Amino acid sequence: MFSDVLGELVDLTETDLTVRTVERLVRVPRAEVTHAKRVPDRRRPSATESLERIAAAGWPAPEQAHLGEWLLRAADGWTARGNSALPIGDPGRTLNDAVDAVEAWYRARALPPKITVPDPVGARLTAELTRRGWAPAPRTLVQTAALAEVAAAARPEVAVRLDTTPPDAWFAAVAGFKGTFPDAARHILTGVPLARYAGIYAEDGSPIAVARGVVADGSWLGVSLVTVDPVHRRQGLGRAIVGALARWAADAGASQAYLQVEERNTAAVAAYAPLGFSTHHAYVTWTAP
Repeated sequence: MFSDVLGELVDLTETDLTVRTVERLVRVPRAEVTHAKRVPDRRRPSATESLERIAAAGWPAPEQAHLGEWLLRAADGWTARGNSALPIGDPGRTLNDAVDAVEAWYRARALPPKITVPDPVGARLTAELTRRGWAPAPRTLVQTAALAEVAAAARPEVAVRLDTTPPDAWFAAVAGFKGTFPDAARHILTGVPLARYAGIYAEDGSPIAVARGVVADGSWLGVSLVTVDPVHRRQGLGRAIVGALARWAADAGASQAYLQVEERNTAAVAAYAPLGFSTHHAYVTWTAP
């Protein structure tokens, strides 16, 4: 009794609608239409969207779900990245309904609803969250660099240990930097199979500098948790530890690196610049009232 026409709606009048299919234009009398449904565009993701998905894979929350193409993440509240929705792609419903669904999902887990909105792809969502009274966190910069440039600018003479499993001293240094350390944190930090836990240690085994590097997709090194003991700062140890991760990732087949740093952390932004890092895009994490 029925048939379908799939394509782009290019004209709509009181009597007819016209759809451009792959092969031709099709005019259909409105009186013969029983159902109409919007089909999301099958477009290639932008560079910002692609890198955000790669970064999400490099910081895997223990609980994840999908709302259409949006990614929902929960990690007992440890870090905004692990406990916010990533609104990349089509949520499969109206924007208003999608935000309602995000709120319900996080409140069911006793977590404040958060959505991390990349710029510039989230303009409509930003307007909707502003209308609802959601509060924005300070902007975070996603910076990228060529691995060859990072390795060349680092200090290879500094001995950096790269462990396949994080030792207790490494975890202790990260816990001191990030505060509380639930089981979900261990899941995030050890959830990528191809990872190295970099450290520079004193003779007594205490950590002087640490960082985490992961290759989640084969071509990108994700650098995180670069931490240097305050007593040993301004000695190039941060550059040395990132450089060691860059050389490891290059050997593993990667060619580029990314990291995330708060825009207001001007000291860190300045420290990464000599390694070749520049801003690829930015994002803002919004929290429901």
